[in-house]
Amino acid sequence: MPELPDTEGESEEVALPDEAERALYLEVLASGGRVPRGTFGAADQAAVARLVAGGLLAGSPDGLSWLAVDPRSVSARISAGLRSAGTRKLLEAEQLGEQLADFTAAFDAAPRRSVRSGVVRHVHDARQVVDQARELEAAAREILTAQSGAPLAPEQLADSTARARAFVARGGTARVLYEPAARTDPATVAYARSLTELGIAVRVLGEPFKRITVFDRTVAVVPAAADQSSAAFVEDPAVVAFLVGGFERDWQRAEQVAWAGDPAAEPERPVEEQIGRLLAAGLTQRTIALRLGLSERTVAGHLSRLRELHGAETLFQLGWRMREGDGSQ
Repeated sequence: MPELPDTEGESEEVALPDEAERALYLEVLASGGRVPRGTFGAADQAAVARLVAGGLLAGSPDGLSWLAVDPRSVSARISAGLRSAGTRKLLEAEQLGEQLADFTAAFDAAPRRSVRSGVVRHVHDARQVVDQARELEAAAREILTAQSGAPLAPEQLADSTARARAFVARGGTARVLYEPAARTDPATVAYARSLTELGIAVRVLGEPFKRITVFDRTVAVVPAAADQSSAAFVEDPAVVAFLVGGFERDWQRAEQVAWAGDPAAEPERPVEEQIGRLLAAGLTQRTIALRLGLSERTVAGHLSRLRELHGAETLFQLGWRMREGDGSQ
């Protein structure tokens, strides 16, 4: 039988009545709420005892009868005990962080296994890849992720939104990089909007990049198979630093998107303006051509006209002047 806490924080054995106990209690009520003690035979004494222990039956002052007790009073007493116990648990939960503060400080100061050189773990089971990535996510303070390839299914995005909310709530920061196709996928747009509202930056890069997720700049997870069924968990500091550098370069070239509106409905800028913005962002002539789907000769023609318009002698000077005109640093 379940034990429910009383108002003093101890626990008393209070069971929900079984069928026999219910029948006895209802019999007392049918008799006006009072029956002589001799009403029940020996076979019923155990059930009577449990009703008394549970507070639903009480002896009369003269000791001759059993009295039915209002179940509301029993319920109120037990509910008060539960609320009291719940309050204590909440207080304990709030104090737990302070009580473990010395452990937390020691954990942060301790050398991590990721400082070892040459550590690359290959995981060939898709479920294990997800589980191990979730473990890293649960302990991470910063996450950098480049999501190339097909967008996630709506149910996966819903789960990711819940995890992102918990991640931000505990002080985490993140940046997410998507391909341009994300702007036309309604589920991904809604997901990106949710992330943006949480304070997570989401950009779009219109040139090829590789899928990668980096946790706290100490562990990088990269696909080891085209179907994402396996992955390599890289902990070598030099390799991770190299991968983070690649992400940062891609991030600087990526475009900010107004996810709060309709990204797909944003007005298309003139080609020459797009070329100028990309040059100001640091992209090369060849990269600009690839990104916009133009020939390098076409891009060169537009750049030549922009140089004349802005009085720039070199592409570097043109990019600098256009960056100044755009208000960016």
